[in-house]
Amino acid sequence: MNKEIKILAISGSLRQSSSNTSLMNAIIGLAPENIKFTIYGELGDLPHFNPDIDIEEGPVPVKGLRTLLNEVDGVLICTPEYGNGVPGVLKNALDWLVSTTAFMNKPTAVISASPTPMGGDKAHASLLLTLKMINAEIVEGGTLIIPHITLKLNKEGMITDPELKQELLSVLHSLEQACY
Repeated sequence: MNKEIKILAISGSLRQSSSNTSLMNAIIGLAPENIKFTIYGELGDLPHFNPDIDIEEGPVPVKGLRTLLNEVDGVLICTPEYGNGVPGVLKNALDWLVSTTAFMNKPTAVISASPTPMGGDKAHASLLLTLKMINAEIVEGGTLIIPHITLKLNKEGMITDPELKQELLSVLHSLEQACY
């Protein structure tokens, strides 16, 4: 059996019926048994970033995020694009990590998906810039932009596009290899 790999999965959307959350859950369903996911569901609980309150361990929700990051081998982020950029809640979470080493050399896969033909490309580019600035290791073969996501998932959140399924399996494999 392969080594157990712990991955923190983050959806950049708070929306209950988010296609990116559905996509993240579908990816988790595709993963081999040795990859264990923790879904980070507290994005909306983080306070607005403020360096004045980022003392010692920071606010309790921030400490929880930092602890989770320190306990995992890698990270998977699935995000939509809001207003041509990274959703504010996701950017806020990353801002809380700037002053830490929580993401340093942490293998990270980044997927943006959108119902638009551009697939969230601006959010994707911006997110990669931020992650590189906090020293995340963006996995080679671990990034993907998915246009027309609503045509590739059914109402139950299952992937209906065989090509997308293969691309996601490839991203998962790249993330897994980077975590060894």
